[in-house]
Amino acid sequence: MWRKHCFVLWLGVLVASGLRAQELRCNISVTSQQIQGTNRELFSNMQRDLYEFLNNKRWSEHVFAYDERIECSLQFVLNEQVGSDQFKGTLQVRVSRPVYNSSYTTTLLNIRDNDIDFSYREFEPLVYNEGGQNTNLVNLLAFYANIILGVDYDSFSLMGGNEFFSRAEHIVAQCQNVREAGWKSFENRRNRYWLINNLQDRSYTTVRECLYRYHRLGLDVMADNVADGRLAIAESLELVRKAYRVKPNSYLIQIFFDAKADEIVNVFKPAFTDERKRVYNVVSEVNPANNSKYGVLIQEKKN
Repeated sequence: MWRKHCFVLWLGVLVASGLRAQELRCNISVTSQQIQGTNRELFSNMQRDLYEFLNNKRWSEHVFAYDERIECSLQFVLNEQVGSDQFKGTLQVRVSRPVYNSSYTTTLLNIRDNDIDFSYREFEPLVYNEGGQNTNLVNLLAFYANIILGVDYDSFSLMGGNEFFSRAEHIVAQCQNVREAGWKSFENRRNRYWLINNLQDRSYTTVRECLYRYHRLGLDVMADNVADGRLAIAESLELVRKAYRVKPNSYLIQIFFDAKADEIVNVFKPAFTDERKRVYNVVSEVNPANNSKYGVLIQEKKN
């Protein structure tokens, strides 16, 4: 079923209250093979608790039908246990969404967080207090829940994710004094601080505009009109180049192409030569790390 996001009146919320579902359909995996000598049931319980926390909590007042929930996954790879209940590792976050009138699913976000450090105690409930203190694990989950929602909403409406990015920014602000890494500007340029900083920075507004135009005006159109859809995607990539020329090497631009490089190649490989060259000139400038992939766009087609 095609999913539409909308902001609803309170009356509509009340009428639909019996049909509401949580926003996320999030697959959770916890891998812990590198940690030896620990009760393996602990990690099974951890995976279950993380799953229930993310999928059973409502993260907004918006109305979702059961089959409209956002498809995403969080893959924890834990490689160190510090004490009885402290764990360190990495996290891969993936978000996808359906493309209108097709069976194709597009990746919105595919990001790796290398600063995972949290405490977990079996049978201790995970509770999120939006205005108060939370454990680092709860803050991590709440932060990425809002990032997932924000990116998804941005792909359906222009700047539609503002509400959720503001909440994620608030979580980062609350974590400036925690001992765990990933929340502060000086630690590195590719962490949670810089992710939400870029998403809220006006210099990168055109990247967020690209998310909307690329998906809603581009991919969602292609089932009915391939040429118009491709043109909208090509024009949306020009918006990323505009941001790149103001602030090159941004984390947000890197994240965009981590999710989209292969898809861009697949969309434009069948296009006419001029259109392929136009897109190549943009992506090779803005994302040279993937030039080995983009080269196919300027190869001459064989008859």
